[in-house]
Amino acid sequence: MKLAVSAREKGLNAETDQRFGRCPYYVVVDPDSGEEIASIVNPNANSAGGAGPQSAQLLSEHGIGAVATGNVGPNAVEALNAAKIMIFTGIESTVGKTVDKFKEEKLTRVSEPTAGPHSGLRREQ
Repeated sequence: MKLAVSAREKGLNAETDQRFGRCPYYVVVDPDSGEEIASIVNPNANSAGGAGPQSAQLLSEHGIGAVATGNVGPNAVEALNAAKIMIFTGIESTVGKTVDKFKEEKLTRVSEPTAGPHSGLRREQ
């Protein structure tokens, strides 16, 4: 399984981003080995609308099985659930630390929104 982590930059040392659909990157990791597979630029980060569902489609096209993020809105949750991509929240400060937390089963699996519609338009710190 591939795990995608919402991030502000490329790589395992990248700072995580609390936003799912509008994060600048998804760092894709093999959670078993902890090794980075790829860093995917999110073309939806600045889109006018539909960033969550479009980002879910992007991850589905890359064969992602789970995503670790801070918050996810209702449309993104619907699209991720339809694509059978598991959603985890409770990310840490860096991608690497988030992967460690995932391996320790300390992230929270969700199937409902954790944010309202359009909440990703505001940059959360």
